[in-house]
Amino acid sequence: MMVSSVSKSSLSIPFLPPPPPSSSPSSTSDSISDTDDGSSISPFSSNRFDSLDVKKFQLSSIPVSGFSSHRSLAVLSGHIGSVSCLALCGEFILSASQGKDIIVWQQPDLRVFTKFGQGDGSVKALVSVGDKVFTAHQDSRIRVWKVSRSSENVFRLVDSLPTTKDYLGKFMKQSNYVQTRRHHKKLWIEHADSISCLTVCNGLIYSGSWDKTLKVWKLSDLKCLESIKAHDDAINGVVSCKGIVYSASADGKIKAWTPGKEKKTHCLKGILEGHKDVSFNSVLVSDDGKWVYGGGSDGYIMGWENNSNNNSNSGNSSANSNWSLVSETKAHEMAVLCMCLIGEFLFSGSADKSIVVWRREAFGKLSKLEVINGHEGPVKCLQASFDRVGGGFLLYSGSLDKSLRVWWVPKYSDETQDKSTTIIPTSSLNNKTIVG
Repeated sequence: MMVSSVSKSSLSIPFLPPPPPSSSPSSTSDSISDTDDGSSISPFSSNRFDSLDVKKFQLSSIPVSGFSSHRSLAVLSGHIGSVSCLALCGEFILSASQGKDIIVWQQPDLRVFTKFGQGDGSVKALVSVGDKVFTAHQDSRIRVWKVSRSSENVFRLVDSLPTTKDYLGKFMKQSNYVQTRRHHKKLWIEHADSISCLTVCNGLIYSGSWDKTLKVWKLSDLKCLESIKAHDDAINGVVSCKGIVYSASADGKIKAWTPGKEKKTHCLKGILEGHKDVSFNSVLVSDDGKWVYGGGSDGYIMGWENNSNNNSNSGNSSANSNWSLVSETKAHEMAVLCMCLIGEFLFSGSADKSIVVWRREAFGKLSKLEVINGHEGPVKCLQASFDRVGGGFLLYSGSLDKSLRVWWVPKYSDETQDKSTTIIPTSSLNNKTIVG
């Protein structure tokens, strides 16, 4: 018996208008949308690409025994370079690559909605906020994109950070320059190396860089408020929750930062130490802010508990005592490159080309549920969809093999073990390849 199609699920996006009525699937568009900096973006109608038949993406009741396993739904190809980062934007998934291109895929049929991109150097990170998308690049700049309200539905480049206004207001003062390397200076509002990560918290956007600094930008006017000399080596990851920003670095430390009263200065709240001579490549924090996880170059995932509420009640004044190490899990044979959380589940991707599914147990412990294989290169980025599909989740994984893979992952609940029937996707999409 068939149940309701995934295409009928109530997915929404806050800023992208629906695709306009179009001609036959073979029609193309040659119009060009000009950006503010004089460059151009060629809009791509979704009709220009082969897409999956939405009607085929359905759910069915299939008997299984014990834990149901993951399913490979699709392999999305089209990037020029390795897939470096992913982000969810309502009903869309954005994937960016080291080839400077960003592809917008529409859920659940996984067709290409549009493409955009500009800049010198690969895209290292991206994040969506309201009607804007921020992309961090290897050329040390952050680009700001806003959706075009034209019928072509392309992303329009509207600014880059630091902004021209911010730059002009500071470049005349010698005191605004800092030494970045021998015989070379830059304005303190500029990153001196690749920007590797972005996060947004309480009206501020944070950018971490290989130049070891964490910069703070105001979302409302895009002004740089502060540059923090955060680490002794490259910053590889940054995440925020409950007003605390965590930065993970190749120096083997995860540092916790909190803003001051006027958000112009940040103070170091605590330092979470990893294994000796081991780099942290990624960092995660649970939705309630209680658990922090760091993925290391030695293949371990380390977990800490945030005891700040308990310590505040007991009058403990030591910042570092707010976090206690609760778990050390050998997750992969090679470096952990990325992680993502959804509910009680944690997913880790590694240089060993595999993805491991974990359940977060009591006291921050991790319980291994399943290993997902399929990529032909290291897994660089992961993103799980919050829209549950067929009693499970959609998991997206980007790899250095230039592909974006889509997986269906079950909830692995106790009920699944007890029942002889569960809801899982049909095999009509299994290993389907889509070229953008």
